[in-house]
Amino acid sequence: MRSVKMDWFLRAGIVVLSAALIFVIYSAIHEHVVVAGDKAPGFTITADDGRTVSVPDFNGKLLVLNFWASWCAPCVEETPSLSAFAQQFANKGVVVLGVSVDRDANAYKRFLDHFRPAFLTARDFTIHEDYGTYVYPETYFIDRNGRVLRKLDVAGINFTDPQMVSWVNSLVGYEAAAR
Repeated sequence: MRSVKMDWFLRAGIVVLSAALIFVIYSAIHEHVVVAGDKAPGFTITADDGRTVSVPDFNGKLLVLNFWASWCAPCVEETPSLSAFAQQFANKGVVVLGVSVDRDANAYKRFLDHFRPAFLTARDFTIHEDYGTYVYPETYFIDRNGRVLRKLDVAGINFTDPQMVSWVNSLVGYEAAAR
């Protein structure tokens, strides 16, 4: 009798553990990745200038959300053009927010001291997960309604490239007309 009860508990345990394993594998395989057309995941972050910002704070503006790291060679390569881009579009309703995933605070500070980006910067270790970003750099263009218009996951983009500038100018014109 005891053996039958023990056998039943072992089988039930195996079934429960198997179901848990299947759930974990399924969840890992089916992580949500944000793409163009999706609603941008919300977040609240404290920028390096001390301001607390969230997606709704950018309403009425085009948000260029860039995930980067100081140890990422393509991030280093694209930072000067992203900075020039931010300056070029600052008065046209475009805001650039660079979110670093650097765990090393000193490396992060050295990067900022070296490049002195002309855009809002912050350091966070979780927001990128909500976007499904695990390879850097990755940039999202988010419209005034919080929709992702475009996702750039190409390494080392030149944000001042004439095609990029033309595309963003067309967005800014469209955004202004929609207001």
